[in-house]
Amino acid sequence: QVQLVESGGGVVQPGGSLGLSCAASVSISRLKVMGWYRQTTGDERQLVAVILGDNIIRYADSVKGRFTMSGDKAGNTMYLQMNNLKPEDTAVYYCYAVQLVASTNVDYWGQGTQVTVSS
Repeated sequence: QVQLVESGGGVVQPGGSLGLSCAASVSISRLKVMGWYRQTTGDERQLVAVILGDNIIRYADSVKGRFTMSGDKAGNTMYLQMNNLKPEDTAVYYCYAVQLVASTNVDYWGQGTQVTVSS
């Protein structure tokens, strides 16, 4: 069982920046996949950024050049730095991880943190 706890959400004006953190209960080096998703009311959860086993970070087109995902491979924390935020970035942001357990991929989600971009 892996616990994921997000922090760092809040309210910011358009053009501002916020940083999110995701603390995992295990070393992130033990996780097969890590990423960030976001969801607005009434919509499906959407990928923001993800890092797979090839260590290449993939971003949604809507956040490329503005968001940066990083992680401390020696530790247990993943980050999402969000710059030049837009009102359409308003959503609940979720940390996501996959761990391989006995040849089975097991998904884990954090509880979510609200990000609101508004003037």
